[in-house]
Amino acid sequence: METSVTLYHKEARMRRLLFLFTCATSVMILLSACTASRLDADFGTSYKLAKFNQVLNPDAEKNLEPVYGLDGIVVKNIVDRYEAGFKEKKSAPAYTFSIGSAGTGQ
Repeated sequence: METSVTLYHKEARMRRLLFLFTCATSVMILLSACTASRLDADFGTSYKLAKFNQVLNPDAEKNLEPVYGLDGIVVKNIVDRYEAGFKEKKSAPAYTFSIGSAGTGQ
């Protein structure tokens, strides 16, 4: 039979262990939120690299001369045809499945 003194010591030890476990868990959670991962360090690198590789002339923004090549009327016709392509409604293809042969008499 255990006395009330030993029960008190067991309860105090359990409270102390629970408190230490709670503190250790809290510290681990807080420290895990503070560390920067490799993913965070490289965030956006692939986008920037793809964008950089698609630019033919990085200094093109410095050239302020007008662009020569196509006539305005030609460009307007091209843009009109491009926009008209979005206005055309294409119907979805209709599929017909026939299973078996009904009424062929064979």
